[in-house]
Amino acid sequence: MRILVFGDSFVSVDDFAPAFAEIAKLHQVRYVKMDERNPHVPKTDSEKRIREYLGTPEQVISELKGEEIVVVHGAPVTEEVLKAAKGLKLLCCARGGPVNVDLKAATARGIPVVTAPGKNAEAVAELTIALMVMVARNFKRGDAHVRKVRLVGQDNYEGAQFIGHELDGKTLGIIGLGRVGSRVAKRALAFGMTVVAYDPFLTRQTIESAGARAADLETLLASSDYVSLHARESKENENMLGRKEFQMMKKGAYFINTSRPSMVDEDALFEALTKGNLAGAAMDVVRFVPGRPTSPFIDLENVIVTPHIGGATFETTAKGASIVAGQIRRFLAGQKLETVINPETIR
Repeated sequence: MRILVFGDSFVSVDDFAPAFAEIAKLHQVRYVKMDERNPHVPKTDSEKRIREYLGTPEQVISELKGEEIVVVHGAPVTEEVLKAAKGLKLLCCARGGPVNVDLKAATARGIPVVTAPGKNAEAVAELTIALMVMVARNFKRGDAHVRKVRLVGQDNYEGAQFIGHELDGKTLGIIGLGRVGSRVAKRALAFGMTVVAYDPFLTRQTIESAGARAADLETLLASSDYVSLHARESKENENMLGRKEFQMMKKGAYFINTSRPSMVDEDALFEALTKGNLAGAAMDVVRFVPGRPTSPFIDLENVIVTPHIGGATFETTAKGASIVAGQIRRFLAGQKLETVINPETIR
């Protein structure tokens, strides 16, 4: 079986190689590093359906030589790529959501697409707790102070101007109790927090088994000292948190987003932060607006913004490669695929 693996700047060829070492003993595995230097302007309908990709469809097409299995992380897989992939039997995307793959086109051609669900769950959960601690303890102001005055350790009282809050005894509201949200709940409970969760796709019993109390969104917002967003992005929940929802939150509460920016009305959040309704926020994701020099949140003292580092760990990249390699082994052995996202293609 011939297998073509596309590495990129996030999950490199070196990340994929160890996971595919055993497969390579019996099958032909070829690695290609994506060239990400030239920006790609989407032209076709299929190219406009994908996003968050690295490199160009043209490069992917140029590397295809009749492989039966193709593996990507950020490389774009469009309808044009699939047309050129003669004999393709399995497409693997080493990320939780294959947004760089035209799933509609793959399904129409009967090509199963497997993903790596949960590969970054631990990493994002850890970052969520870290951001909660940092924003509650005025980390940004404290760090800026040290870098400006460059003098610390003068006495035992210099922290008086940065007094913050402990997590112990506080209530955390989690919106979306899936792979990441449930792990955040587990860690929050260890910090001595009470956890309230809203997830319309889970039963009350499932929510309670995770140590949380089930609540509707309004109750969660009104009762939580911290609100953390972990819902899966969809057209239905775009701007699910807007002016009305931020006004429902407790005065002095904190908002955390390590999920996706599309679910947040950022103008409403900015207003809530600058008018004093919310004490602070921490976000690993913010909206990119073409032509705008920077995000308005960056200059706020009570907001921490990180550059989408939730899944940026060595362990996450290794897990993604390992998960898809495991699915390929199952495919080669004629076993049922476990992470196929379009099962209707399996006959």
